Parts: sequence; structure tokens; C-alpha cells
Amino acid sequence: MSQPSPDVRVHVDVSYLRAHSAPGRHIFTYVIRIENHSGETWKLLARHWDIVDAGGRETVVDGEGVVGEQPVIPPGGTFVYDSFVTMQDTPGRMGGHYVMQDAWGERAQVPIPPFVLEVPGERTLN
Repeated sequence: MSQPSPDVRVHVDVSYLRAHSAPGRHIFTYVIRIENHSGETWKLLARHWDIVDAGGRETVVDGEGVVGEQPVIPPGGTFVYDSFVTMQDTPGRMGGHYVMQDAWGERAQVPIPPFVLEVPGERTLN
């Protein structure tokens, strides 16, 4: 990774799927929006996720592309996809990075901001 992180921004929107969840098996869906604010075209080659649940269980996920694709995002372009994760104990958190490549073959990491996976109403404020 020889290049600094390009001006590519990642936004995450998380939802809890109550109807598909059960105790010890909490399912969350998330929508990722990747926006290219740089002047270069970037191809998303790979993803890296660090996932931790409330019980301290850690899962690392590395893989090519996202949802079976390696999208090419031109300057000013956006790529949106959705996926899901299953948590044994909540709340949990996820974060990581994408490996991107420019037209000259230079690679860079784009951070995925950490986000919380919690059941709505799980915590009570006093």
C-alpha cells in the first residue's frame, strides 16, 4: 500500500432484522455507500472486516470485492450495496477497510468507519 488513502468516503446505515432474529442469533443488515470524491478512478479489489460481539468473540473477514463484484468507481461516482451479519451477543461492532486500486495499479486502503450493531431498545437510559 504505497499510496495514502484516496478521497473515497464510506457511509454505513445499519438495521436490525427483528423478524429474522432469535436469542443468540441477531441479524443485522447494512447498506454501504462508497463515494469517490477524488479526481481518479478507483477499483475496489478487496475488503477487510473486524467484527466483535458483546461476548468478546472476534471475527476477521477478508475477501475479494464486495457482493461478488469489484466495482470501478469513477470521479464523482458512487457504489451502493447491502449485506448482512449475524451476531451472537449484542451490542457488537464492525469496522475495517477496502483495498482500492487506481488506473496505474497503485493500491491504497480506504477505511470503513466502525459502526455499532445493537438491538433497538436493548439499552435503557436512566
